[in-house]
Amino acid sequence: MARLYATLQIIGAVVLGVIAAATAVNMILIATRPDTISVVNVIVGQTLIIVCLIALARLLILKGIHALRASGRSKPES
Repeated sequence: MARLYATLQIIGAVVLGVIAAATAVNMILIATRPDTISVVNVIVGQTLIIVCLIALARLLILKGIHALRASGRSKPES
């Protein structure tokens, strides 16, 4: 069961990475619009979202890798 949770954490980290990349592409597309305060607000907000997504993805991938390594070291029950 620990391997399943670890695998799900790694898959979740990859999904969060893809979402962060999509948000960055969206931010680039919004930056091509004429400069207004709302465009600046969107850029600031999306930058914060990207940072949070990357931090959460990093946390999940580290926990997932650690759990996979720990489950690989444990002896199977007979």
